[in-house]
Amino acid sequence: MMNDRRRLYKLFFIIGICILLTTFVVSCDDGEDDTGKIGVVVTLLPQAQFVEEVGGDRVAVTVMVPPGASPHTYEPIPSQMVAVAEADLYAKVGSGVEFELVWLDNLIDQNADMLVVDCSKGIELIEMSTSYEHEGESDEHEHESMDPHIWMSPKNAMTMVNNICDGLIQTDPSSTDYYESNRDAYLAQLSEIDDDLESSLIGVSNRTFMVYHPAFGYLAHDYNLRMLSVEEEGKEPTAAGLAHLIDQAKEHGIKVVFAEPQFDPSKAETIADAIGGTVVMINPLAEDYAGNLSVIKEALIQAME
Repeated sequence: MMNDRRRLYKLFFIIGICILLTTFVVSCDDGEDDTGKIGVVVTLLPQAQFVEEVGGDRVAVTVMVPPGASPHTYEPIPSQMVAVAEADLYAKVGSGVEFELVWLDNLIDQNADMLVVDCSKGIELIEMSTSYEHEGESDEHEHESMDPHIWMSPKNAMTMVNNICDGLIQTDPSSTDYYESNRDAYLAQLSEIDDDLESSLIGVSNRTFMVYHPAFGYLAHDYNLRMLSVEEEGKEPTAAGLAHLIDQAKEHGIKVVFAEPQFDPSKAETIADAIGGTVVMINPLAEDYAGNLSVIKEALIQAME
């Protein structure tokens, strides 16, 4: 049923695109030029900062998944296709984000001349392994799939920034020095964030944290932390799974359950109530990437003390 609904949506989506693009072409026949900036489309808000830091005043960035929306469920609106049709470059996450798996081919079809940059090039994907308990079963199982949330590690972010810089240079080679200078300055900032995370977390003794949606696997991987996730591949836990999570939280002395603004926090609140803890909101999709990592770091340190 979900597939039928998506096929129907795509049909209306394509019809809407045709109407919008026809209107756009007619409106541009007067020969007026736009800002002259390179049009860059990205999937996620953190990528927008990566592009703007490297591209400076020479880029105009459009984000496909807006604030508050989840890249696992968001469906684009036809008006966003105008930006795609004009774009010079699309910087995809490339790690298996569901939005891209479902929609990217359609987006690319609207602009055959648009350069597509894979931000995940050179990044080793890790398995997203979170423990859960099937209802009616007593054994703990491990379900493994590749974790798409590569941007949540500043080490990966540096690779993503390099890939974006390469794409901008390919699109606008005359500005190579400008892009490389901006890239180097931002990479230095990300390196400082990486060093700060390393030094700040090294003295934390309880290295296990619990979060509703498993968006922080790369952060945990790079800084020797352990993430326990309430949600499993978009599914809320069963009653038995919820009980298992509560037991795990008690076992590890967890008093904070992290939740994200893109998801319903009710299950996180249920666990927090059962362990006498609290729910703390952290956002893996904040546009201010550097500032957000500082917020997340402080939240983790306080939660694991």
